[in-house]
Amino acid sequence: MKILLITPPFTQPNTPYPATIYLKGFLKQHGFDVFQLDLGIEMMGSVFTAKGLQQLFDEAGKNSAKLSQNSAQIIGNKQHYLRTVELVMRFLQHRDSTLVHRICSDSFLPKASRFDQLPDLEWSFGAMGVNDKARYLSTLYIEDIGDLIKEAITPHFGFSRYAESLGMSAHSFASIHTALHQPENCIEDWLLELLSGHIERYRPDVVGITLPFPGNLYAGLKCGQFIKRFHPHAAVIMGGGYVNTELRWLSEPAVFDYVDYLTLDDGELPLLNILNYLGSGSSRTGTLMRTFMRTDGEVRFFNDDRERDPAPAETGCPDYSDLPLDKYLSLIEIANPMHRLWSDGRWNKLTIAHGCYWHRCSFCDTSLEYIRRFERAPAAVLVDHIERISD
Repeated sequence: MKILLITPPFTQPNTPYPATIYLKGFLKQHGFDVFQLDLGIEMMGSVFTAKGLQQLFDEAGKNSAKLSQNSAQIIGNKQHYLRTVELVMRFLQHRDSTLVHRICSDSFLPKASRFDQLPDLEWSFGAMGVNDKARYLSTLYIEDIGDLIKEAITPHFGFSRYAESLGMSAHSFASIHTALHQPENCIEDWLLELLSGHIERYRPDVVGITLPFPGNLYAGLKCGQFIKRFHPHAAVIMGGGYVNTELRWLSEPAVFDYVDYLTLDDGELPLLNILNYLGSGSSRTGTLMRTFMRTDGEVRFFNDDRERDPAPAETGCPDYSDLPLDKYLSLIEIANPMHRLWSDGRWNKLTIAHGCYWHRCSFCDTSLEYIRRFERAPAAVLVDHIERISD
C-alpha cells in the first residue's frame, strides 16, 4: 500500500510543517511505503519565477482597468520584477549571498505600497545587519507581489492564510462548497497541476492531507476534490489542528464529497487503524479510532478506544525525505527580531513533550485529550532522533 502525505498551500514558507514528517516516520516503522510533499513551498517555486510572474501579469492585465493604483504601479514595473524575481528567490533560499548589497541599494528592487512606511532601517539593522536588512526588503518585495495576486487574481490569496476567511467564518459548509465549484484561477491551476504530477509519480492508494489552520481548509479540500474526481481509487484522509478544534461535532455529509475519512486528535493511531481497515479488503475487519466517515448518506463517528495512543518515544523519528529542503525561504516579515522565529530560516522540529503540563491558558482548549495528556520524551530518544536527522 502506497501512502502520500500532503501539506496543502499555504502553511510555512520557511520550514516544513511537522505533521507529515512525524506521520511518515511513524508509518515507516510500521512497514508502510510513504511519501510526502509540501505543496505550499512548491507553489512558491512556481509563482516566483520569471515564467510564473509573466503569467500572473498576463492575467492581471485582463482586469487592469479595475485595479488600484498600487497594483497598476506593480504592473507598470513588470520588467523590473521579471528581471529580479529569481535573484531574490535565490537570496532568500541561501543560494546567493552576494546579492546582499545589491538588494539593500535603492535601485535594485521595484517598490510598491509595502515600502511606503518603512521603519528606521538603520536603527533596526544597524551597520552590521546588512543581511537581515536585505531579507526584510526582499520580504516586502514578495508581499507586494502577493498584494497584486490578491487584488487581480483571487481575493483568497495569502502566503500562510490561503482562503482563511472561508475557514474561519463558515457557519455552514455551503460557502466553501460554493467556492470549490467556481472556475479555478491560475493559482489553483498551478496547485492542481503540481498535485496531478505527484499523483501520477507516486500512484498512491491512500492520500493523507493535514489541515492545521483555517488557511489550509480550502486548498486541502481542493486537493481532495481533484483526487476524488480524477483518481477515485485513492482513499482521502484528512486531519490536523483545524479538524481537531472546528470539526469535532461534524454533521454535514457534503464534506465527504471531498474526503473519505476525517480523524481527530493525535493522528498516528487513527491513521494506522484506517490503513489496516482498508488493507483488510472487502471484509473490512479492522477497527476505526476517532474517525468520521459517511455511511448510507449520514455522517458517523467511529471510536474504538481500546488502544493507547503512542507516547513521544513511540511515534518514530521525524523523516524529512522527499521535501525540497533547499527551497524554503528565509523571510523577515517584521523588523522586530522577536518575531523572526516564525518566518526566518528552516529549523528541524522535535517533540520534547506531548501535551501540556500547565492546563491553565484561557485561549487553549485544555479539555481535549491530546492537549491534556502530558508525556515527556526520554532524553536518549531525543538524542537518537537528533543524530538520525543530522545524518
